[in-house]
Amino acid sequence: MMRRALAPRHHVSRAGWYTVCPMTALPVPSHRRYTLAEYLAFEEAKPDKHEYHDGEILAMSGSSPDHALITLNLLAVIHGGLKGKPCRAYSPDLKIGVPPARRVLYPDGSVVCGPLEYHPEDPGRRIVTNPRLVVEVLSPSSASFDRVEKFALYRSIPSLREYVLVSQERPLIETFVRQADGVWIIAGAYTGMDAVARLASVEVDVPLAEVFAGIEFPPPPSDEEIYGRPQ
Repeated sequence: MMRRALAPRHHVSRAGWYTVCPMTALPVPSHRRYTLAEYLAFEEAKPDKHEYHDGEILAMSGSSPDHALITLNLLAVIHGGLKGKPCRAYSPDLKIGVPPARRVLYPDGSVVCGPLEYHPEDPGRRIVTNPRLVVEVLSPSSASFDRVEKFALYRSIPSLREYVLVSQERPLIETFVRQADGVWIIAGAYTGMDAVARLASVEVDVPLAEVFAGIEFPPPPSDEEIYGRPQ
């Protein structure tokens, strides 16, 4: 899901003492950093979602119809695959905390196995800190951030075992898995509507045909478009 103000591509304009997120017209005071308690109080008072990045409160924009459908399809498959297991799939509304980095994020989906663990500074028990798997559906404006900066944040969560990236532009799911020695590897890059992605950390198979059902991808370029007309 797209976030604003995380990098230059998510521009935030500053007017006086305020940070203004232009698409939501939501002023956030910018002359000081906020505590986690202030962030949680701010979230409770607002109808839309915000992430917390080391003292900054950042507004999140809505997703595209394709993004929303892919997310729903994928979580439905994961939810079905977890039946009978001590794990649960959660929607994009669940806050995931990264205490070492002072971050609170809203991934597009997550899986928690066993009892929920909560942020030690959140007495209201709204921020979960022990996901086993996290999903991000890539948006054109946030793909680079999700692949690099956000992945680095998630890797600092001790419980996390798998990071899943899902394309909107073609049927593609990439999985990254933490090994026993702590090293992360690319476990799979599954492409094509006939492919089945394996989510190893929760032992769930995900048919791409179900994840991308209802999505219309642009046709692949023809040889003429790639190579030009023969002379």
